Amino acid sequence: MHSDLRTKTIAVHAGTEPEPNTGAIMTPIFLTSTFVQEAPGVHKGYDYSRADNPTRQAHEKALAQIERGAKYALAYASGLAAEQAIIQLLNPGDRILVCDDVYGGTGRLFRRLFAKYNLDFQFIDMANMDEVKKAATANTKLIWVESPTNPTMKVIDIQAMSAVAKSVGAKLVVDNTFASPVFQSPLLMGADIVMHSSTKYIGGHSDMIGGALMMTDKALHEQLKFVQFAAGAVPSPFESFMFLRSIKTLAVRMEQHAKNAQAVAEFLEKHPKVKRVYFPGLKSHPQHELAKKQMSGFSGMVSFDMNGTYDDVVKFLKKLKVFCLAESLGGVESLVNHPEKMTHASVPEELRKKLGIGPTLLRLSVGIEDTADLIADLDQALS
Repeated sequence: MHSDLRTKTIAVHAGTEPEPNTGAIMTPIFLTSTFVQEAPGVHKGYDYSRADNPTRQAHEKALAQIERGAKYALAYASGLAAEQAIIQLLNPGDRILVCDDVYGGTGRLFRRLFAKYNLDFQFIDMANMDEVKKAATANTKLIWVESPTNPTMKVIDIQAMSAVAKSVGAKLVVDNTFASPVFQSPLLMGADIVMHSSTKYIGGHSDMIGGALMMTDKALHEQLKFVQFAAGAVPSPFESFMFLRSIKTLAVRMEQHAKNAQAVAEFLEKHPKVKRVYFPGLKSHPQHELAKKQMSGFSGMVSFDMNGTYDDVVKFLKKLKVFCLAESLGGVESLVNHPEKMTHASVPEELRKKLGIGPTLLRLSVGIEDTADLIADLDQALS
């Protein structure tokens, strides 16, 4: 795949070649656990599907091609399985700097599972560079960035974080789930690993769970490939096939998500029943200029604080007809989520208050429906 091709063309052709025996244009689903060997240890590149499977290999090839700057990619059974693989590269006593406004499941994984192995997780405001530099000590091995963050849409300066990571010899991980490979290329800005919950925009149809890691460095790929093989949290061949199918429409879907989200954010910002809107595409966003610099589009996630009480929020949610109340994001259909009680319930209460994740905060995953229908639905529910 030529790197000078444009995103829409890459997405359609990524990872796929006609199947040599039949000429099938779609990669077959190789539903097999094991492969026949010609002699002990002599085979056609496959011995057991946890180690490698032709359908998953095509899926991983596609992931590497859609994430600009990547040479390698690995697929996992979920986004959290991909995160777990990264943490399994660390040693007891290592320090990890994590942006404070991180997805609730990531925080739970770090605080409740991995912290007990004597890993030092420091949750800090990464919009504050002084705080980051102070926390980046000699034993810092990993800096974990989400940008935009979930759910308050903070935009973190990836190049600045890369400079801090390099100054202490740490690796920089960027969770690129919200932006997708279409709108942001962290590897080109100095990240070592890009992580996606491919359940979200890459899958795009709310029908699969998956995770992905993309990287440029061969040695890092080999380390993570070993963890994938040894720990075994791999997607099935069927899911790999479905992700390959979804990637083909990723670029066109992202275009509509972004168009709709911009219109929704602008509508909400003017509405008297809305206190504050969090969306990087608005001029009122505190990091709007940074977002313009490091993103080529603002994606489809919009958060907002309603004027009123939690009861008003519940009434609003019940009146919605097009938006569905559900966790997750990035599907073709529009969703609304209440972070405090849903996706971020596991975040310590004190930190939730500090971040502004309160009873009136809502997070929208704006789908690809007709723009006017989405605005009309929000309008009728707010009034």
